[in-house]
Amino acid sequence: MRRTSKKTLLGTALAVTAAATVGGLSTDARSGWYARLRKPSWQPPPQAFGLVWTPLYASIAYASARALSRADDGSRPALRRALAANLMLNTAWTPLFFRARNPRLALAEILVLNVSNALLTRRLLREDRTAGLLLLPYAGWTVFATALNAAIARRNPNN
Repeated sequence: MRRTSKKTLLGTALAVTAAATVGGLSTDARSGWYARLRKPSWQPPPQAFGLVWTPLYASIAYASARALSRADDGSRPALRRALAANLMLNTAWTPLFFRARNPRLALAEILVLNVSNALLTRRLLREDRTAGLLLLPYAGWTVFATALNAAIARRNPNN
């Protein structure tokens, strides 16, 4: 069994950190627009999102590095592309929702992210079962975020 490469972990950590940074900079939960949105009663408080996303991003970086380190030369490029696509989709949601102020477009985008999560998880499971299992909380949280996004879009048809 191959060990997780420190160089690979650094690369995935940098990529995930870039995604997290764009998301953080694009979020504006204090804006008047966001405050006026009708939200479901089951929405977590704003501070919960940072508390949840921090370990999720860490698990994405570690799981991806673990799988990439164990992948053979033939499957590694496709795995890198799948991770890059997933992180781009992950990054895109926040600007669509908060900056474009478009919950419906953000909902369409997060549905694609859910598909990407399933495909990425499947790829990681094939390379390393532990790595794939480590992505399950991320996939689960994104499904929850999709339900929350859908509820907000439904309650705010003019936004």
